Amino acid sequence: MGTESKIREISSERAGEHYYEIQHPSGLRIFLYPKEKNNSTYAIFGTKYGSIDNCFQATGDAEPRRVPNGIAHYLEHKLFESEDGDAFARYAKTGASANAYTSFDMTCYLFSCTENVYESLEILLDFVQSPYFTEQTVQKEQGIIGQEIRMYDDTPQWRVMFNLLSALYHTHPVKIDIAGTTDSIAKITPELLYSCYRTFYNLNNMALCIAGNIEPERVLALCDKMLKPSLVSSVERIFEPEPESIVKPRVEQSLSVAVPLFEFGFKESVAKGRASVRQLAETDILLEALASPASPLYRSLLDDGLINEASFSHEYFEGPGFASVIFSGESSDPDAVADRIRREVGRVRREGIGRDAFRRAKNAVYGRNLMALNDAGVIANTVISLAFAGRELYSYIDAVADADADAVLSRLETQLNPDLSAISIVKPVR
Repeated sequence: MGTESKIREISSERAGEHYYEIQHPSGLRIFLYPKEKNNSTYAIFGTKYGSIDNCFQATGDAEPRRVPNGIAHYLEHKLFESEDGDAFARYAKTGASANAYTSFDMTCYLFSCTENVYESLEILLDFVQSPYFTEQTVQKEQGIIGQEIRMYDDTPQWRVMFNLLSALYHTHPVKIDIAGTTDSIAKITPELLYSCYRTFYNLNNMALCIAGNIEPERVLALCDKMLKPSLVSSVERIFEPEPESIVKPRVEQSLSVAVPLFEFGFKESVAKGRASVRQLAETDILLEALASPASPLYRSLLDDGLINEASFSHEYFEGPGFASVIFSGESSDPDAVADRIRREVGRVRREGIGRDAFRRAKNAVYGRNLMALNDAGVIANTVISLAFAGRELYSYIDAVADADADAVLSRLETQLNPDLSAISIVKPVR
């Protein structure tokens, strides 16, 4: 496997599986997760660069740079284009299904296929490393992305989320639409795109993960051929100080919906940095005990007609400089749902989590994560997102298995504070 690459095998007795982490001489971290019995293969090539990265300082910069919002998403669109056509046309010849996405803290390019794995991988490694921007193509894209922004402005699920983030966060750019605004993208030039590309698409800031029916030696031989060495460089995200308080406890908007949508969030302090793998596991078990379909809260909300099974969900929404617990769904009375959640959190603070409820929640989270290891796409996306956050897949699974009730309950010392909660509602137009 690549004589100059540094290779580490990571294994899990609990999962009965293993994968490889490779530090390639180009600077790229590569994760290979062989699953010989899988019919399909999933590859993802990502950079630690997302919509929140509008102010940063890279190696060699005399001072921080501030750029217009939306550049990360703009780059994602433009990289598929080249002087000779676009990457989708190339993938059509291999039969691979390709896509890309920009999130708050990373941008990823991916494909899945059942054959022609290495031909498809060569396309991926080629176009992501080959930017091509001109004044004409950049201006054309401004119109396309402008339409996308206007579409999302009228999308209830999108608005209910960003309205909540604007109610929770004063200064953090997580509250800004991932695509930016029509005003901010109008300021984007080829020079700005090339500058941000060189900063964030340095292989030292990127990772590649391939899961499925692969031969690691062939993957690394192709990487040796295709990867263009990058100068060692790093980039620091810079955020304005974020107050611990929320902006406002409530925000409403009227859009074309049949039933009101809501997102109810609890902001938390990130003064000590991002949560550890252990804390992530404990939060997931806590939320499972509080609001899963097996919980008293869920059953009472459902029995009283305040939620429906299809839409009610919860998540720990966290990243660089931000963290919140968010409950969402459809309800004829969102305020009553929020009140029930607050009361249930207060009860658990006073009474704790029963032994049987804790065991069920822990087993559910553990089982769900083990089952996810059957899905190459879930594996690849999870491994790369954990890697960008300085975390590791099997360490998280071990943390779930080893969690105890007292530690899980102690997460309430920093989470689900009712004084730091806000609700966003999108209600029907009357």
